[in-house]
Amino acid sequence: MDYVAGYSEATERTRIAQVPLSHLSIEVGHFYMNDLSNGEERIRAQFRKIAPLITAFTAAAKAEFGPRVRVSTCFLIDDYFRHDTDPSEILGQLLGAAAHCGVTIDYLAREAGCWETPSGSTGERRIQLAEMVAARIVAEPPEGSTGRRPPTAESGWLCNGRRASDDEPGQAMHRLPYEPPEEFGRREHSIFLDVQMWTKQTKKVNGRAEVHTKWSCPFLASIWQLLRLGMLRYDGEPVVDPQLWRPEDGWPQHWWEMPAVVKLNPQAKPFAAYRSLSLLPQRYLGIEHAVRVILDHIDLEEEVVDQVIARGTDEDVPIMVPRKVTERISHLLLDGS
Repeated sequence: MDYVAGYSEATERTRIAQVPLSHLSIEVGHFYMNDLSNGEERIRAQFRKIAPLITAFTAAAKAEFGPRVRVSTCFLIDDYFRHDTDPSEILGQLLGAAAHCGVTIDYLAREAGCWETPSGSTGERRIQLAEMVAARIVAEPPEGSTGRRPPTAESGWLCNGRRASDDEPGQAMHRLPYEPPEEFGRREHSIFLDVQMWTKQTKKVNGRAEVHTKWSCPFLASIWQLLRLGMLRYDGEPVVDPQLWRPEDGWPQHWWEMPAVVKLNPQAKPFAAYRSLSLLPQRYLGIEHAVRVILDHIDLEEEVVDQVIARGTDEDVPIMVPRKVTERISHLLLDGS
């Protein structure tokens, strides 16, 4: 199987394909795999809260964009960290609970599809999507940096400001004053966040030591947002192509045998959208804060950004699309754990 990372010569000019766009993409909740494998009651409890919210936000989008508004729903399966589960069992419970509570899931996506995704008609080649996005991260080195701390590309750590001085060399001998961390662009006080995006692990494969990257949940969630906003291309083409699932086909035995994004509803509006809304339990607040920090440091393709902005102005009800991708995402955090 061939693996591709998504790099190209700087002088190449590739045609940027358009991605069908809805007005709004609604993520209808999220569960860890343990939640999904421990019965339906917790799943139903969350969907019961979400069902009326989907109706309300769809009505709000209709009021803003008119009767021809396009709204799609999606759900992300936690198969990257827990791929040792049975898709037919997990998805049977999930989709059964959603139907029972009146929640329509148009698209089902795999978290592992944010790491690598099939490419081409046969899916034999896989795009190293996480590596492709990681190569576009631009960290902000603080003034006076000594270079003692490894750069983000090596360490996998990214922060939204200047780190504290408590690990600077020579402090014990010279009694240098402690300097606390400081957020870039703060208002009065800092809200400093240091995010771990990946770790390097050494594993033995056929008797040989190989270094593997394990991507963090916030980093994969950042890619998930970029997919939902239609912002990623490989050689000018979309990196995911939702595949229609037919109930008579059944589910495969392994998660990796599924497409990165599955289309469950044949009448669904496009998967990607101008805006994304995530309806999530409160326990994901820290992850979503980290996602915004990561997205603020990703240098997206200018041609893709320009294309989405231009398409917004051509809509029946024109949409002012911000250049900053974090201004296109929103969250509603549900009460409870």
